[in-house]
Amino acid sequence: MRRGTHAGGDQTAAENLRGGTPHHIAFFMTSLDGGGVQRVVLNLAHACVERGYRVDLVVCQAKGPYQDQVPNGVNVIELKAGPAGWLARVFILAADPRGFMPLLRSVLLPVKTWKRFRYLPDLSRYLRREQPHVLLSAMTHVNLMAVWARRLAGVSTRMVVSEHITKMQAMKDEAKKRKWHWRFLPPVIQRAYRWTDAIVAVSEGVADDLSLLTGLPRERITTIYNPIVTPELYRKAQVPLEHPWFTPGAPPVVLGAGRLRPQKDFPTLIRAFARARAVREMRLMILGGGKDEQKKAQSKAPLLALAHQLGVGNDVAFPGFVENPFAYMARASVFVLSSAWEGFGNVIVEALACGCPVVSTDCPSGPAEILENGKYGPLVPVGDDEALADAILSMLSTPPDRDRLRAHSAMFTVDHAADQYLQVLLGAT
Repeated sequence: MRRGTHAGGDQTAAENLRGGTPHHIAFFMTSLDGGGVQRVVLNLAHACVERGYRVDLVVCQAKGPYQDQVPNGVNVIELKAGPAGWLARVFILAADPRGFMPLLRSVLLPVKTWKRFRYLPDLSRYLRREQPHVLLSAMTHVNLMAVWARRLAGVSTRMVVSEHITKMQAMKDEAKKRKWHWRFLPPVIQRAYRWTDAIVAVSEGVADDLSLLTGLPRERITTIYNPIVTPELYRKAQVPLEHPWFTPGAPPVVLGAGRLRPQKDFPTLIRAFARARAVREMRLMILGGGKDEQKKAQSKAPLLALAHQLGVGNDVAFPGFVENPFAYMARASVFVLSSAWEGFGNVIVEALACGCPVVSTDCPSGPAEILENGKYGPLVPVGDDEALADAILSMLSTPPDRDRLRAHSAMFTVDHAADQYLQVLLGAT
């Protein structure tokens, strides 16, 4: 079967939706690490397989905590890295020779560039060999590589990129790490994204941010909320949890989750917990962490030190990555997102789906959209531990109706998001 061209995308998508030959959909991400983006892509891949599409999951490395959670029927393609970083720069320039000046300071000249660019040649070979109808990529550097690979391959594969975080905040964070080449990325993003067939943002805030940062027309960016809620989530929430902190009569547990990065601002959560702990008995548990055990330990050490300094060290726990966070969410008294910035806030939706009350910072962007400006959970200023403590205490003293929270989470089901994504992926809009 000949793949649909860009010009004929609407027609081929319509044929597929009427029950013709299933299209070949490819998803591209870096690895099967245990992050929110990976979970979103796996949920979408599963939904596409269930609807009869042929699905490839293309990754730079087929390993990580989610490697055992790849849905049945999804074909995992692990790319091979090129021999040296400099060769990847040659391929990037070959994909966009007229973009030499924007590429120079952001990609070509920096001593250290994104190491996954080494997989660009093999991604191009995959596209040339398999020619999927559409390729969906997630996150900026992955998106750039996908766009360049399609140009190098010279195929008619439809290209859809998705942004999952506010770039302005991310770039400020990278600047603090002295990764100055990030400041030169916006012209590169604008140039590459002009060659895409569609751009998806996971929240209105991310869409506005991307348009403002790059100058891309706002109307070119489609907002689709992340596919989070699944029957499997509900099932896992009911799995028994054997942990002494969740036994009957134990103090209420305040729950946080995420990688131990500055973005998540767990120091503010710990300070807020210490304030609230001075008022009533409670405990704080923070799930998650990176895949690198040494880095995870280095990130956890100052947080534990802060907890002990504030006198609450014995009431704070870091279990690390857990296979089933939903069992914890279903039993926690309140879930807190303390982030300085987000793209969406998957964990908020997960907590709501488990019936767990939520408190969040009003960070850019996503939480205010999910919680409908405080209707389904209080929003507090970023970095304000006093306001966060007050909100935690308020939720513990007057908890909301859990069934109401679960009902609200229904707007973030995988089926609902998959319907919207397939319209974009197949060019049916």
